[in-house]
Amino acid sequence: MTALLRRSLLAALAVVMFPLWAGPSAAQVLLRDAEIESWIERMSFPIFEAAGVRPESVDIYLIGDPTPNAAAGGLNMLIHTGLITIADTPNQVEGVIAHETGHIAGGHSIRTAEAIAAASRPAMLSLVLGAALLAVGAPPELGISAIGAGQQLGQSSFLSFSRGQESAADQAAISYLEAVGSSSKGLVEFFGKLQNRQLISGRQPIPYLQTHPLALQRSNVVQSRGSTSEYWDDEDSPEEIFEMNMIQAKIVGFMNEPFVTQRLYPLTDQSDPARYARAVAYYRGSDLEAASREIDYLIGKYPDNPYFHELKGQMLFEHGRALEAIAPHRTSTELAPQFALLKINLGRALVSTEDEDHVNEAIVILNEALRIERDNAFGWTELARAHGLKGDDDLAALAQAEAYYHYGASREALRFAMRARDSLRPGTPEHQQALDIIVATADQVQQQRRR
Repeated sequence: MTALLRRSLLAALAVVMFPLWAGPSAAQVLLRDAEIESWIERMSFPIFEAAGVRPESVDIYLIGDPTPNAAAGGLNMLIHTGLITIADTPNQVEGVIAHETGHIAGGHSIRTAEAIAAASRPAMLSLVLGAALLAVGAPPELGISAIGAGQQLGQSSFLSFSRGQESAADQAAISYLEAVGSSSKGLVEFFGKLQNRQLISGRQPIPYLQTHPLALQRSNVVQSRGSTSEYWDDEDSPEEIFEMNMIQAKIVGFMNEPFVTQRLYPLTDQSDPARYARAVAYYRGSDLEAASREIDYLIGKYPDNPYFHELKGQMLFEHGRALEAIAPHRTSTELAPQFALLKINLGRALVSTEDEDHVNEAIVILNEALRIERDNAFGWTELARAHGLKGDDDLAALAQAEAYYHYGASREALRFAMRARDSLRPGTPEHQQALDIIVATADQVQQQRRR
């Protein structure tokens, strides 16, 4: 992911919760979670390849929002937590991902910009015509009518174009799902959910004032073609559904007030997903004893699941027990060393003890994490804190410059990079790193000053 793309998205979302989860009061936030990201990537990457899109070129963002939605633009895909929690099967989520991939492969974001420009031309011409009529003394209603006609024509043109793109993405989705050996029935089922929401809302949608074709219409079209596939009747395995149910429970626990989670997953429900949801709810409700009881049960039953150990470490850390949090975080990284987020959690716990040996270990681990995910601003911040505790102010300034750069704070990044440059020995990789940040941010800061 390029720093520019990340900074642009973060600016749009306004708030970032990393690496932990946001509470329900945060309306729409960017979330990071290794378990959910891994699940989405395993589902998405084969579809990207089927679409002729390099998986590593697409940035997938998990958005904390209860609405069942997803969006794609350029090489970015946004998936709402509400899409995951409303699903009955993984195939339903897979179908939506295939649809959004159709937008990416079709370059629809660029064409949408062109369509908006084209749709605005009739509106602009109508404004000119209406003004001209009024200027020559024509009746006011005639001028106003001319203006309204042009705006309606432009709106109709754009909405028709948008519905065409959605239909094209639906057709592309069927092809991608066929290519990876998956059924498109999940996409049809998801349209059924959308149709039910339209009925529950009590408002009859007007077909010609929709950016998307109506859910029933889309469902019929996809089913007509998709049902001819040899994979149409294929179903997700019990193991796949269980994995999704665990992820749904985790999302519910973090995205709702604890009392809501406990109502949805009462003590009478002793299933593993219910225990997972309650563990999160108890932890967020500051009942560490009850939270530990639930997560320890899951760890005992699934000792090789890195995410249960991660949650145990997070619970302990957030309750001021950083030293105790090290062991479960360390286990999570040993079980899943490929995830930068798990390493950063461990590094944070080690740094927080302020013990010299732990800080030295944290520096090694955080550098490993940043080699995996270089644009992780939170990881750079923790590395800066570790170097600061050791008294290495030059390296601390350099790490903080990287953190600010990836947060999109160009002015602060430039200031810390210049501080690092002045104290680091010329010719070293670290000195060159500081120079690179200076070059990358100097023009941005100058433009900001001119504005």
